[in-house]
Amino acid sequence: MKEVRCGGRMFSGAAMSGYSGKYCCRSAALVVCFLHPFGFPAEGHRELLSTMLEHLLFWPAIGFAIGVVFASFFEWALHRYFMHRPFAGWEYPFQAHAVVHHHVFKADHTYHLVNEKDKKTIPMAWWNGPAIVAVGMLPTLAVTLPFGRWDMAMGTLISFISYFAAYEYMHWCMHLPKARRVEKSWVFYRLNGHHLLHHRYMHKNFNVVMPVADLCLGTLLLRSKIKFPQARGAAVPDVQPKVSKAAMASS
Repeated sequence: MKEVRCGGRMFSGAAMSGYSGKYCCRSAALVVCFLHPFGFPAEGHRELLSTMLEHLLFWPAIGFAIGVVFASFFEWALHRYFMHRPFAGWEYPFQAHAVVHHHVFKADHTYHLVNEKDKKTIPMAWWNGPAIVAVGMLPTLAVTLPFGRWDMAMGTLISFISYFAAYEYMHWCMHLPKARRVEKSWVFYRLNGHHLLHHRYMHKNFNVVMPVADLCLGTLLLRSKIKFPQARGAAVPDVQPKVSKAAMASS
């Protein structure tokens, strides 16, 4: 098999063994040529495929899975220690969230947007997302890069960006419902009730997207302990105290 030139490099027929046809061979050479600077081997398509799967699928998937769980705890810590109290004299997140957002959106009918002018208090500021993702990536980079696991770091980065995007979108839908497709899902229904309880008990249910941290750190609340006038809607579950059958019969 003839050699194939790509980007100034020559790839031998032995390196392309297993590929049949002129165009298939050239395509394989292009893949090898493109991936070679990133440390991918140029000899043997099986080794190439194995390395591609490792760097582009396996380690990014591991990083993504770890990143999602870590993001839940990061969200919990950010929400509890920065957004609900001043931190070392820094009051910006506390003022924006606990003071302004919770003042506008309570657990009653005002859980849903009432005044159009208050719509701007639902999302975070535009620069909060990049800042949160960057800070969240610092411990990840400290662990992965010394071992050359850039692929794992990329998976974690994707999970952080996805998590923050999910947070902002779901939080927007919770306070400004419009019967969107996502609002009809069981997951959104349960998370909406979870967040509604946070607006009633601000020391509970700090997670919005995935309440793993709430569950592990003892801040998970499934129902209110007392009756209160809560928000109602198709995507809002009843979070009032559970009434036993005996109590219902006696009433």
